[in-house]
Formats: sequence, structure tokens, C-alpha cells
Amino acid sequence: MDVSESTPLAKPIEGFLLIDKPAGITSHDVVNRVRRLFGLKRVGHGGTLDPLATGLLILMLGSYTRKADCFLGADKTYLATLSLGVTTDTEDAQGKILQIREVGPFPAGRIEQVCGRFVGDIEQRVPAYSAVRIGGRRSYELARSGKPIPPRSRQVSVRELKILAYRHPEVDLKISCSKGTYIRTLCADIGDKLGCGAHMKSLRRIRIGAVTIDRAVKLDEAGQKDILSCLP
Repeated sequence: MDVSESTPLAKPIEGFLLIDKPAGITSHDVVNRVRRLFGLKRVGHGGTLDPLATGLLILMLGSYTRKADCFLGADKTYLATLSLGVTTDTEDAQGKILQIREVGPFPAGRIEQVCGRFVGDIEQRVPAYSAVRIGGRRSYELARSGKPIPPRSRQVSVRELKILAYRHPEVDLKISCSKGTYIRTLCADIGDKLGCGAHMKSLRRIRIGAVTIDRAVKLDEAGQKDILSCLP
């Protein structure tokens, strides 16, 4: 057959895909599933979500993987549920329980006062169970093997910390913050300041920069939706 008569190659799939990540899988699991779905080698994401967390995950397909920096440094907004009176080694609901304290309901004003201390530029400790590298190894790998973790901290900015509801012992929060902010550490620190301890029960990301969760699709629907060529 003459080359001029051959069927033209399909245009490569490129662009952004906004996924509403379900709980129980990693961000890398989502990337791998999308790779298989579209038959792509090059798929990246614009900011990791832990397996416990749900919500907005921006995927970059094909040559758009070069655009990851557009989102990695952006402010983010989360909905989190704080559980008072129980501390864990990972500071979230997936960790080993370290302590349980019986604690009565707090006046709503007391919780609001404590939360107010964390608004603005703050020095936040980096949790032991994090992906920060220490001597070439991930901090969480060292923590799981029982190795001592040197204390570290970083400056982050909490733009908004709003109490949405208080149903003792749980507090629903809306948090807008800079990149690098650990929401589970924020929850644990609020519990420390209240004197009862706490951990993060759930987390949902609803915004990255100007991109919001309402534009995202469920992972099972990803193959049925158009890929976005521009954002926001």
C-alpha cells in the first residue's frame, strides 16, 4: 500500500485530567490506572494525596507532565475532620493508637480560639511519617523500622482555618494553606493545645490553585470524559 493511502496515526492523548480520588488507594495507584486506561507511558500528578484522603487530583497526560510545577506550588483547600482525645503515631486514623483520653465537650469558643493560633505564617514540625528524605531514605520508612527521626520543621502559611461543625468529639474544619502544609499535623497540634490530643479522621482536598473539585470526575468515569487542554 502507498504510504499516502495509509491510515493516519491517532493524535496522542495529552492534557489535564481532573480526578476525584477515592479513599484507600495512593495517588500513584491512580496514575497507574490512568496509564493503562489510555495506553500512556507519561502520566504525572500535581500533588500527592495520602491513601486515607479523597478529593482533587490533577493528572497531566503526555507532554503536559512538564506543567506539574503550575500546581505543586499552588495554595490548596481541604475539608478535614479532627477527632479529639485520641492520638496516633501517624497523626491520622490509619496509625497506631498511642493514647486515649476521656474529654468532655469544649465550649465552641475555646476551639475557635485555639484554631486561631494557627492562622498565618507558622513554623510546622514535619511528621515522622512523611515522604521527606533523610540520608537518602524516606522518613516514613525509617519510622516504620523504628529508627530515630531527627526533628525537622518548615514554615508554612495557613490562610484560613474555619470551624464548620462541632459534634463532640469531632470537629469539621475548612483549611486553606500553602504547599507543604501537613493537615494531620495541624490537627494533632490543635489537640495538643486543647490539652486532650487529637488526630485527623478524614481529609478531602477541594481546591488546588484556581481549580476546584466540582470539575473533577470519578476514577471509574475517567475514560468517558474529555481531557482538558487548558486550566483553569
